[in-house]
Amino acid sequence: MATGTVKKESFDFLKKIAKNNDREWFAANKDLYTAAHENMIDFAGALLGEMNKHDQIETASGKQSLYRIYKDVRFSKEKVPYNDYWSGSFRRATKKLRGGYYFHLQPGGSFIAGGFWGPNTEDMQRIRQDIDANPKEWQKIFSDKKLASAYGGITGSQLATAPRGYTTDHPAIEQLRYKQFILKHAFTDEEVLSSDFAKKASDQFKKMRPFLNFMSDVLTTDANGISLVD
Repeated sequence: MATGTVKKESFDFLKKIAKNNDREWFAANKDLYTAAHENMIDFAGALLGEMNKHDQIETASGKQSLYRIYKDVRFSKEKVPYNDYWSGSFRRATKKLRGGYYFHLQPGGSFIAGGFWGPNTEDMQRIRQDIDANPKEWQKIFSDKKLASAYGGITGSQLATAPRGYTTDHPAIEQLRYKQFILKHAFTDEEVLSSDFAKKASDQFKKMRPFLNFMSDVLTTDANGISLVD
């Protein structure tokens, strides 16, 4: 029966694959993977259902949200063939709603995150244009107490110095240096394995909505506030 609950067995499988990360062991224990994967599809479907209660999600199903456990070793220093965590993401629907949601389930290292991982060149230019024009508003967002309480604030990789076209003494230089805008919240194993974790994760995602909506407004309008999307 579908419950949306992450089973202890699904976490136990991750602990086993972390210790036996090779194709021979995986092939011999494919039934354990199949059962755990089905459980993750069930959980992701339940989380998607909760998310759609407060946001518009483009991702069609929990199964489609999940990332493969098979690792792409072409660009990895560690050549082990499998990830030792479950993960997935949801994309917001319509051109007017920007930003994404990500979940990562791993014994001792589970978290949810959301925001803007890799803005393209056009989006990054538009964000910096808005920071330049509204430095106080952006400083206020970065120091927002609710975001700090829920996520510890906005994080992400940054440039070592000012981006091209801006000076190091700009009043919002700290915000201008950001290349990513991410909100992240960790969960304990006990929380992940609780029967209401899908709702807890969704509720936590909901707390980042004001920031996502603010960024959506920036990225879908020009400097004069005119909409760029239909």
